[in-house]
Amino acid sequence: MIFHETKLQGAYIIEPEPYRDERGFFARTFCRREFEAIGHHREFVQFNHSHTRRKGTIRGLHYQHPPQAEIKLIRCIKGAVLDVIVDIRQGSRTFLGHISVELTEQNLKMIYVPEGFAHGFQTLDAHTELMYHHTAYYAPESEGGIRHDDPLLGISWPLAIGDISVKDQSYPYLERHFSGVQI
Repeated sequence: MIFHETKLQGAYIIEPEPYRDERGFFARTFCRREFEAIGHHREFVQFNHSHTRRKGTIRGLHYQHPPQAEIKLIRCIKGAVLDVIVDIRQGSRTFLGHISVELTEQNLKMIYVPEGFAHGFQTLDAHTELMYHHTAYYAPESEGGIRHDDPLLGISWPLAIGDISVKDQSYPYLERHFSGVQI
């Protein structure tokens, strides 16, 4: 695997190095030793699989407050998404900075999302599926969210907004005094 550091400290774009032959390919998507080399020492305790029916759908931006803050490893196994992460770590030098990366079933890229980041995506294809690995169990009482269209973030989504849940639409806009989450 090739780990590409991003402008957001601790976040990585990961490219598996597939072995290809006439049958298709084989690629490693996790190796404890390789992840330890970037400072990852937590166990993944929950794997989730999402399917999104319509192109243009937005999910997120979601995070969990400490003590349930989590690291996520996300990859697209069918279709394509524009995946977005936002640094909401209190005191971070890249606070409220964000990056986006296209994750597709063809490019095999993954995104490593540290604790203290909000995560969301927009589907670029219909019937898109993602796999998520989490280092903390889902805890509804620790859940937080940020609006996808928050003007303080200025995220540029590539498509017209299709479906979005009532819950994701109901998150408040960030206030100028938002100080982030303490990790």
